[in-house]
Amino acid sequence: MSEINRETIRAMRLSYGQAGLSESDAASDPIEQFKRWLGEAVENIMVVEANAMVLSTVSNGSPISRSVLLKDVSAEGFTFFTNYLSRKATAIADNPEVSLLFPWYPMERQVIIGGRAEKVSAQESDEYFASRPWGSQIGAIASAQSSELDSRETLEAKYSEIAEKYPEGSSVPRPDYWGGYLVRPISIEFWQGRYSRLHDRLQFQRTDSQNMDWRVKRLNP
Repeated sequence: MSEINRETIRAMRLSYGQAGLSESDAASDPIEQFKRWLGEAVENIMVVEANAMVLSTVSNGSPISRSVLLKDVSAEGFTFFTNYLSRKATAIADNPEVSLLFPWYPMERQVIIGGRAEKVSAQESDEYFASRPWGSQIGAIASAQSSELDSRETLEAKYSEIAEKYPEGSSVPRPDYWGGYLVRPISIEFWQGRYSRLHDRLQFQRTDSQNMDWRVKRLNP
């Protein structure tokens, strides 16, 4: 096994340059461009969970990041679901400005989205919760996400208790502390790795919060 030290870490590098991203090739609507890249990531067998994204929030001046799963993308924005009592939800309540990062490393691509998070309707949360596998529904009720847990056994006992109350095949009600967020994008940046670190970076910035107009600009790598 190789020794991991400062020198070996600094020597870790790849020569990028599989493909470029020009303004003429990119869609004029960044949501459509995102869907193109997401579709290509889904088809790439080297990308594990193409819909996985890093959600970053700030609360009391301290940033924190974690991975969540994208569950919808539309003209309005990007949707994910979670426990409304979790640390991420508490942070969003304190500061709705968030960042999303899609790191598609095997494709030498990433997408960074900045925007504001807001809760989706109870109906949308109900519909998605009902579509989840039974075990995931039970787990969402059993876990008081982000709160301190004394042991794994306590969690599994709670899961068994809820599973007995709502056996597989029965209708499991969505708890009112669980639901979705829509991140309405303000900026969307597409990063494509290129040779000699001359990466392509196209950033779409919303020109008017009241409509869907975007301005695109190229950033230095």
